[in-house]
Amino acid sequence: MRPTAYARRLLFVGAVAAAVCAGPASTAPAAGARHGGDTFARLRPLADLSARRLVTAELVAAAKWGTGSPVDDPVREKQVLDTAARQAREAGADSGATVRILRDQIEANKLVQRALHRSWDANPAGAPTDRPDLTEVREEINRVNAGLVHAIAASVAARAAPSCVGTLRAAQTLVQRDRHFDRLRTTALTRALRSVCSRPFAGPA
Repeated sequence: MRPTAYARRLLFVGAVAAAVCAGPASTAPAAGARHGGDTFARLRPLADLSARRLVTAELVAAAKWGTGSPVDDPVREKQVLDTAARQAREAGADSGATVRILRDQIEANKLVQRALHRSWDANPAGAPTDRPDLTEVREEINRVNAGLVHAIAASVAARAAPSCVGTLRAAQTLVQRDRHFDRLRTTALTRALRSVCSRPFAGPA
């Protein structure tokens, strides 16, 4: 498996998506928030950005593989969560909910990294042949994180709606189909979206 070429192709697209989703956020319920179409429109960016963030897991895994660097990086993770909390407060959003969702994003990312490392350890011939610049990859992750913070702030009513779980499941199904996600990445995307809705989210059946 050589995932980094695919990941790099989506890196620029991910940056554009993060910029688009990082528009002015509002925590006030939208006028049509009670309607399913508006709920889907609010939740789809969260599913899409979460999928794009998972693409970076392939680059992070490639950057760390064979270096002895562990998948877990508590210092970096704290920086990400502290930044997300600050950005949420600046946007007038719920920093607690934002941190919960971003923590799930981190765990989903690590799920992919660990699986790739196991695969490459078992089959070195399938490992990446080049090493991405981790600093550049993290800059992209930071951009996607900022987009997620704004998408979270803009989806308060949708995330609290009774239809959130079903609508988020539909959004995830479309996103993973468009990205041609395999079982690993589908499982990781479900993990990334676990705390989006007020009710527990199990992902598509």
